[in-house]
Amino acid sequence: MHITQLNRECLLHLFSFLDRDSRKNLASTCPQLQDVFEDPALWPLLHFRSLTELKKDNFLLSPALRSLSICWHSSRVQVCSIEDWLKSALQRSICSRHESLVNDFLLQVCDRCPNLASVTLSGCGHVTDDCLARLLRCCPRLRALRLENCARITNRTLTAVAAHGRALQTLHVDFCRNVSAAGLRRLRAACPRLTLRAEHSAAMIPDQPPRGPHAPSAALRKLLLR
Repeated sequence: MHITQLNRECLLHLFSFLDRDSRKNLASTCPQLQDVFEDPALWPLLHFRSLTELKKDNFLLSPALRSLSICWHSSRVQVCSIEDWLKSALQRSICSRHESLVNDFLLQVCDRCPNLASVTLSGCGHVTDDCLARLLRCCPRLRALRLENCARITNRTLTAVAAHGRALQTLHVDFCRNVSAAGLRRLRAACPRLTLRAEHSAAMIPDQPPRGPHAPSAALRKLLLR
């Protein structure tokens, strides 16, 4: 019996055991399997372990997507987390290669995945408040948003949660240094039923551009941010 003789349900079940690259490779063998690969039912969950995976064509974004996670654990995350005005030319060059990847990807998610229920972002140092605000507006069924070590996230994301996160039940903003204690208090008051966790965030030193001749040196600022 040839694999293409299996019915659609069996093929989807078979594909579900494969990783994204294997699914793509199998789909390339014939139009029938390519059609299975493009079935939204195959893609309710997406997990990415590096930013380069976001640029591949081995997955499908569709209204069937329910859970998305982008967890980047790399030494380059530390470079992304450095304040822009403290970065060397080399560090800025490193960041320029990927700084828009997550935001651009999430904008595609906003357009194609309105039924998204859970998002986890870890080590995404360039994701912005504006991008997350749009995600909250475009995905009204979002129930869980977990952010960790996202250096550019500020109280504006908390404000967007209060305004647009009507279905949100869980919010984590761990190690997000630009989220303040005052912002967390306001969110708790506005959304008392929200399960909110902010491990170390309000206790970290927020970004502060240099002001005047008495601004701390770059070496001191790097030491403080460790």
